[in-house]
Amino acid sequence: MSIALPTTHTAVTVPEVMAALKLSRGKVYDLLRSGALPSYTEGRARRIPLDSLRTYIHTRLEETA
Repeated sequence: MSIALPTTHTAVTVPEVMAALKLSRGKVYDLLRSGALPSYTEGRARRIPLDSLRTYIHTRLEETA
């Protein structure tokens, strides 16, 4: 299964993560609060580095395998 992530960005927004993982806004924020999905804020905007998102996906795949 392929997840469509922007290839021209180094970080994505919460709505982009929601769309890529097919999760609700609340679940994405739960992942951010727990540290399972590292992020940073720039002003009031939260950004998730693509490397962090890929690592999270890879880790989840290994856990379920």
